[in-house]
Amino acid sequence: MSVPILLVTGFLGAGKTSFVNRLLQAEHGRRIATIVNDFGAINIDAMLIGEADDTVIGLKNGCICCSLQGDLLRTLRQILGRPESFDLIVVEASGVADPAGIVQALMDPVIWQSAALDTIVCVVDAEDAGSRRGDPLWQAQLRQADLVCLSKTEALDAEAAAAVRQLLAAAGKTRVFDAGDPLLPLTAILGQARSSRISCSEPGSISDDRFASLEWDHPGSLPLAGFQAVIGRLSPSLLRVKGFLRLDEHGDRTLVFQMAGQRATLAPAGTVQAAGCRLVLIGERDSFDPAAARDMLDAAARGSLAP
Repeated sequence: MSVPILLVTGFLGAGKTSFVNRLLQAEHGRRIATIVNDFGAINIDAMLIGEADDTVIGLKNGCICCSLQGDLLRTLRQILGRPESFDLIVVEASGVADPAGIVQALMDPVIWQSAALDTIVCVVDAEDAGSRRGDPLWQAQLRQADLVCLSKTEALDAEAAAAVRQLLAAAGKTRVFDAGDPLLPLTAILGQARSSRISCSEPGSISDDRFASLEWDHPGSLPLAGFQAVIGRLSPSLLRVKGFLRLDEHGDRTLVFQMAGQRATLAPAGTVQAAGCRLVLIGERDSFDPAAARDMLDAAARGSLAP
């Protein structure tokens, strides 16, 4: 009997990792292997998965739909070849990935005998849905979904929430659940696949070359004011920032910084400990300059960032 695969997709910052964390921590009694794909050389998402152990495997340096299909298949073979058995494999796609490429990779006849794609869940940022509706990548991710998980609904009033659901219904998505509600049992999530899938070879498959990223490592801590100044200057050109920080004002505590659009949070990293700072910054290639961003962060680390 083949192991079902649950594919979790969604745009940058939609809340995919939070959804996967809730799934892993739910009391369903299933043994789950998780494959996390991040855009960039530092796989922050894999480190953020709660209770991460050797059943959480990170893929780096791109989106699965383009450069990492071979890595995905090799990782699946590695998981399936382990002596312990798994009840479910979760693949968390990069926020820049068109799921059509992942679907094509999972159609590999050898893999299909042992692990078959079951359901695709697209996580949609409810606050961001209206502004993203014309984005071809967002549309491609939504189009492939069997189920939609609405995240960040707590800030919406009833009228705005209804408008988002109407937007999804107009796109043919009526099987929608709210991330703020108790997580659906796996029995309600799995087995929801449509009868057909869109192949990556068909028109409309989206490449990730529209995005540029910066992976920034620093062995020490940063002054909070300097870091805030950098983010303030760069924010108009950024889609996503995530990573781990050590700040001068917080001693040896590791903090998690997350920014999606213009929303930013800074919180304790829990059990994750980083020796210094590790950040990934992502923006549109035509507006985000990784080299300039690196210079700003380096200057902030030296305490020499001009006001």
